[in-house]
Amino acid sequence: MPDPDAFDDTTADYERLETELLAQDRDAARGATADVDEPTARQLVSDLVDNGVVTAVAEQRVLIHEPSGEAFDAISQLAVFHQGWVAAQDAGEEDA
Repeated sequence: MPDPDAFDDTTADYERLETELLAQDRDAARGATADVDEPTARQLVSDLVDNGVVTAVAEQRVLIHEPSGEAFDAISQLAVFHQGWVAAQDAGEEDA
């Protein structure tokens, strides 16, 4: 028969809850990247092209994100990637 104290031990439950709450706090503190609609993505990419962060390669129909060297064939993918890239750069500066 199992030890009755084993059922009363909630340490693992508490640790799981604490880990989940910390993850939620971390997610809330980060910028949202999935909420980029098409007009916002077009404006962001246009600004990035104007600022030299993105280069359009018309012959290949791709956009190159210069800081990372990644190539994209969709504006929305590039916009979401850039926002995530900026968030990662900002997080790296905070950790340093």
